[in-house]
Parts: sequence; structure tokens; C-alpha cells
Amino acid sequence: MDTPSRQACTGLVVLLVLTLSAQSRAFELPESVQIHGFLSQGYISTSGSNNFFGESSDGGSWDYREIGINGSWRPTPKLQFSMQVVGRDAGKTDNDGVRIDYGFADYSFISDADRLWGARVGRITNPLGFYNETRDMPFTRPSILLPQGIYFDINRNLALSADGVQIYGEERTSIGDFYFQAGAVQPRTDDPAFQDSFTGGILPGKLDGRLSWVGRALYERDGGRIRLAVSGGVFRGKYDPKQGQIDLEDGRFRFAPLVFSAQYNAEKWSLTSEFARRTGEFRDFGPFLSDDKATGQSFYIQGTYRFAPKWEAVLRYDELRWDKDDRNGKGWEAATGFPAHTRYAKDWTVGLRWDITPRIMLRAEYHRVKGTGWLAALENPGMRPTPILPSTLEDDIDEDWNLFALLASFRF
Repeated sequence: MDTPSRQACTGLVVLLVLTLSAQSRAFELPESVQIHGFLSQGYISTSGSNNFFGESSDGGSWDYREIGINGSWRPTPKLQFSMQVVGRDAGKTDNDGVRIDYGFADYSFISDADRLWGARVGRITNPLGFYNETRDMPFTRPSILLPQGIYFDINRNLALSADGVQIYGEERTSIGDFYFQAGAVQPRTDDPAFQDSFTGGILPGKLDGRLSWVGRALYERDGGRIRLAVSGGVFRGKYDPKQGQIDLEDGRFRFAPLVFSAQYNAEKWSLTSEFARRTGEFRDFGPFLSDDKATGQSFYIQGTYRFAPKWEAVLRYDELRWDKDDRNGKGWEAATGFPAHTRYAKDWTVGLRWDITPRIMLRAEYHRVKGTGWLAALENPGMRPTPILPSTLEDDIDEDWNLFALLASFRF
């Protein structure tokens, strides 16, 4: 982490300590104000030369930490303000220090026993799948790393939230509960790995978000025993070029995910599966970068089992294909010279969670992966998917590789 990022995270830790200290002195906030926080430290070790969240292949990486404070204030029964400030470090894919994950005003137009309808304005979490809105909290994730085929950690900020307005509604009926969200937003395109995927790390200019939309419809029955959802959106952006050795024009990109989700929750176990279909295209970048469009697919099946009051195990299979018409990447390899395994990933995961206390959690998990489709080019030189750049991928980047992760988390 660079010096400014270290200073920013240090400042956030100080704020967290002061908040805890205030609580320890029995300082009582008004009932309309709620303040919570969390911090976590992770360790990642990978086999071969494959890196994830830092130089994890070289003796492991401790370069994975999250520190956050969130709060809400309800000045009136219909109006609430919410915000979360986070300092996050995840290798080269996220080292920008402190940022606002979300911050919005929420006004409810209708609120009674059977329905709730309202609107949010500000930086709002994107309602994609089951876990995207809660992925920022270590305690609310089903594992250290979410299924990467759907919830990419290398583009975490882009996926998590966006600036705009959202309409939401809840209807409670005799056949179940229905939830609806729809919003017009401007995507956050500041993820280093996302910018790098277009610029190749050497091209001048940057990507900026443009008017987009995102939404979800969700159904729950028997208090969440059965959950079904469909979510999706269209995220748009535009390239702001600058003069360099290779001059690109002000091209546009479009990313359109569609996610189908299903979950069954029993007393001690849960079964979850999600399927995503995503279309990505970029065009009008000029003669050095031809127009391109591809539709990818991914899915996972996950089981969790709470075998003791403080213990939970997870088993998951997760599969990613960047192009459904080139499932094994052979066409990509023939056209660009990049290895075929950069276009897919198949991941078996097993993990364990131990809640030492309601505030302290330890986790461990192991991934056996075939393919490198969700590794970041920033941490694995030569894996840049920009067709105008030559491939420099080292031969020792492994198609079959292992990832081991540990995480300690605290919340208040």
C-alpha cells in the first residue's frame, strides 16, 4: 500500500478506536442514530506464479484488509440517512485507501403492515443477485471470497454501488413477500483492474461511467425459507482519450448482466444457486481497437451447513465462461495469442467459519481452480485482454492452481 493509502487507513482505524472508546464510556446516542463498524485482516496464498490480492504466490500475501464505519440517522419516521466509509486494500486491484461505499437519503412514501414503498438518492448499493448488497461486510458473506464467476472481487467497487436514484417496494401477501428495486445510476469505474482491462496499463486516458440502470425482483416465502430472484442492469461508460503512442478515440463500453437466483434455507443448512448471463461490448475506439462483443455465462451451486452453534461449513462449485460461443477459449487463443485458460475458470471451494463470539469471527477456505478467468492482469503480467497489446504471459502461469485463504474479522 502506498503512503497516502496507509495514512488514510490509519486515520480510519483511529476513528474506529475513538468510536469504540466512546461506547466503552457508556456514551449514548439518540435512538434515531445507529453507528456500527468492522475490521478484518486476511491472508492469501496461491500456487505457481498465479497472484490474487498481492504477491500471494511468493510466500503468501497479507495485503488484504478491510476497515469500515457505517451509520444511519432517522430524523423523521419517513426519512433516513445512511452512509458507510471504508478503507480497503486488496493488492494492486484495490489500494485507493478510504472511500464512501454508500451514502444516501431514503424516503418512504407508503409504510404499513402490508407494504413499503419509497425512494433513495445518493450512492446506492446495486441490487444484483443475493449477495452484492451485503458483500462489503465480512460477516454477511457466505465465504471469504464470494463466487468469483458472478461477484468479481477485482471489480468490487464497480459492482457494489453507483450514484443515482432508486425506487423500491415491498408487498407482503398471503402467498409470500415480494420485493422490487429499480434505479438509474452512474457506475463507479475507478477500480484499478477495470481501468487496466481497457488501457492495458500503458494507454493514456480513462473510463468514465454514463447513465445506466439496475434492478431486481425478489420473492420470499415462509420467512425466507424459499427465495427466488431475477436481477440485472445495463452499465455504460465512455473512454476519455489522451494523446500517446497509440491514439484511441472516445469509444464506449456496455456491460449488461442478468442474474437468476434461488435459495432454500432450513434450520441448519442452506442451498443456493445463481446463474448469470452477461453481454459485454466496446466500440468506436478507432482503427487500433476493433469493435467487439461477447456474451458470457457463469453459475455456482453452494451448500452451507451449521453443524454446531458457532461453526459453519461451506462447499461450492463455481464456473465462469467469458464467451459462451468459445467456452474453452480456443478461438480467443487463435485470434490473440493469449492462452485459452484466461477465458474461463472452474473453482471447487471448501471453507469453515468459527464465530468465537458474536463480534469475532475466523474463517479458512481452500480453492482448487482450473483456468485463470478471474485473475487480474495488474497482478499477473501478460494477462491483459486488450487485443492491440502483445502477449507477454509467462509460461509458469498455471492453468491448474490452488488458493488458500484465512480471515479474522471484528465488528461492533
